[in-house]
Amino acid sequence: MATTKPQGRLEHANISVTDPERSAALLIDMLGWKERWRGPSMKYGRSVHVGAEHDYIALYTGEHVKGEYTKGNPLNHLAFTVDDLDAAEEAAKRHGLEPFGHDAYDPGKRFYFFDWDGIEFEVVSYV
Repeated sequence: MATTKPQGRLEHANISVTDPERSAALLIDMLGWKERWRGPSMKYGRSVHVGAEHDYIALYTGEHVKGEYTKGNPLNHLAFTVDDLDAAEEAAKRHGLEPFGHDAYDPGKRFYFFDWDGIEFEVVSYV
Protein backbone atom coordinates (compact mmCIF):
# COMPACT_ATOMS: atom_id res chain seq x y z
CA MET A 1 0.00 0.00 0.00
CA ALA A 2 1.42 3.36 -1.04
CA THR A 3 1.68 6.08 1.56
CA THR A 4 1.48 9.75 0.75
CA LYS A 5 3.24 12.53 2.51
CA PRO A 6 1.23 15.48 3.74
CA GLN A 7 1.56 18.65 1.71
CA GLY A 8 1.83 21.95 3.51
CA ARG A 9 2.59 25.60 3.17
CA LEU A 10 3.21 28.43 5.56
CA GLU A 11 -0.17 29.90 6.50
CA HIS A 12 1.06 32.85 8.56
CA ALA A 13 3.83 34.26 10.67
CA ASN A 14 3.08 36.35 13.74
CA ILE A 15 5.68 39.00 14.52
CA SER A 16 5.78 41.68 17.20
CA VAL A 17 6.20 45.26 15.98
CA THR A 18 5.84 48.60 17.71
CA ASP A 19 3.48 50.07 15.09
CA PRO A 20 1.43 47.49 13.16
CA GLU A 21 -0.31 50.11 11.00
CA ARG A 22 3.06 51.43 9.79
CA SER A 23 4.34 47.91 9.10
CA ALA A 24 1.07 46.99 7.34
CA ALA A 25 1.31 50.06 5.10
CA LEU A 26 4.82 49.03 4.03
CA LEU A 27 3.86 45.43 3.22
CA ILE A 28 0.71 46.48 1.37
CA ASP A 29 2.67 49.03 -0.69
CA MET A 30 5.70 46.83 -1.36
CA LEU A 31 3.96 43.49 -1.97
CA GLY A 32 0.51 44.44 -3.27
CA TRP A 33 -1.09 42.71 -0.30
CA LYS A 34 -4.32 43.65 1.42
CA GLU A 35 -5.41 44.00 5.00
CA ARG A 36 -7.24 40.83 5.98
CA TRP A 37 -8.19 41.59 9.58
CA ARG A 38 -7.47 43.85 12.55
CA GLY A 39 -8.52 43.75 16.16
CA PRO A 40 -7.65 42.84 19.70
CA SER A 41 -5.49 39.78 20.28
CA MET A 42 -6.79 36.86 22.32
CA LYS A 43 -5.03 37.82 25.57
CA TYR A 44 -3.71 41.37 25.32
CA GLY A 45 -2.53 43.77 22.66
CA ARG A 46 -3.80 43.99 19.11
CA SER A 47 -2.94 42.74 15.62
CA VAL A 48 -3.21 43.74 11.99
CA HIS A 49 -3.14 40.87 9.48
CA VAL A 50 -1.90 41.62 5.95
CA GLY A 51 -1.34 39.21 3.11
CA ALA A 52 -2.86 37.33 0.23
CA GLU A 53 -5.74 34.86 0.09
CA HIS A 54 -3.98 31.86 1.67
CA ASP A 55 -1.08 33.40 3.62
CA TYR A 56 -0.35 36.45 5.69
CA ILE A 57 1.75 38.18 8.32
CA ALA A 58 0.14 38.93 11.68
CA LEU A 59 1.61 42.21 12.94
CA TYR A 60 1.15 42.12 16.69
CA THR A 61 1.74 44.79 19.33
CA GLY A 62 1.08 45.39 22.99
CA GLU A 63 2.44 47.56 25.76
CA HIS A 64 5.24 45.06 26.37
CA VAL A 65 6.50 45.26 22.75
CA LYS A 66 9.53 47.55 22.71
CA GLY A 67 11.13 46.76 19.33
CA GLU A 68 14.92 47.19 19.08
CA TYR A 69 15.38 43.59 17.93
CA THR A 70 18.76 42.28 16.86
CA LYS A 71 19.39 40.11 13.82
CA GLY A 72 19.38 36.45 14.70
CA ASN A 73 17.68 36.89 18.06
CA PRO A 74 15.69 34.70 17.40
CA LEU A 75 14.86 35.56 13.77
CA ASN A 76 17.41 36.02 10.99
CA HIS A 77 15.02 37.53 8.43
CA LEU A 78 11.73 37.20 6.60
CA ALA A 79 11.94 36.88 2.82
CA PHE A 80 9.38 37.77 0.16
CA THR A 81 9.32 37.20 -3.60
CA VAL A 82 8.22 39.98 -5.95
CA ASP A 83 7.83 40.27 -9.70
CA ASP A 84 9.34 43.80 -9.80
CA LEU A 85 12.39 44.19 -7.55
CA ASP A 86 12.97 47.85 -8.46
CA ALA A 87 9.37 48.79 -7.57
CA ALA A 88 9.66 46.92 -4.26
CA GLU A 89 12.88 48.77 -3.44
CA GLU A 90 11.26 52.11 -4.22
CA ALA A 91 8.38 51.21 -1.90
CA ALA A 92 10.83 50.47 0.93
CA LYS A 93 12.53 53.82 0.32
CA ARG A 94 9.18 55.66 0.28
CA HIS A 95 8.62 54.34 3.77
CA GLY A 96 11.95 55.75 4.92
CA LEU A 97 13.87 52.46 4.95
CA GLU A 98 17.38 51.89 3.56
CA PRO A 99 17.87 48.90 1.26
CA PHE A 100 21.30 47.23 1.32
CA GLY A 101 23.01 43.99 0.35
CA HIS A 102 21.98 44.09 -3.30
CA ASP A 103 23.09 40.89 -4.96
CA ALA A 104 22.41 38.83 -8.03
CA TYR A 105 23.14 35.13 -8.02
CA ASP A 106 21.21 32.11 -9.21
CA PRO A 107 18.36 31.82 -9.00
CA GLY A 108 17.53 35.52 -8.55
CA LYS A 109 18.27 39.10 -7.49
CA ARG A 110 17.71 40.44 -3.99
CA PHE A 111 18.09 43.23 -1.48
CA TYR A 112 17.65 43.52 2.25
CA PHE A 113 16.43 46.16 4.69
CA PHE A 114 15.80 46.55 8.40
CA ASP A 115 12.43 47.90 9.49
CA TRP A 116 11.89 50.44 12.26
CA ASP A 117 12.10 47.73 14.95
CA GLY A 118 15.30 46.12 13.67
CA ILE A 119 13.62 43.19 11.88
CA GLU A 120 15.52 42.22 8.74
CA PHE A 121 13.64 41.55 5.51
CA GLU A 122 14.92 40.08 2.24
CA VAL A 123 13.14 40.82 -1.04
CA VAL A 124 13.86 38.49 -3.96
CA SER A 125 12.89 38.42 -7.62
CA TYR A 126 13.24 35.31 -9.76
CA VAL A 127 12.08 37.10 -12.91
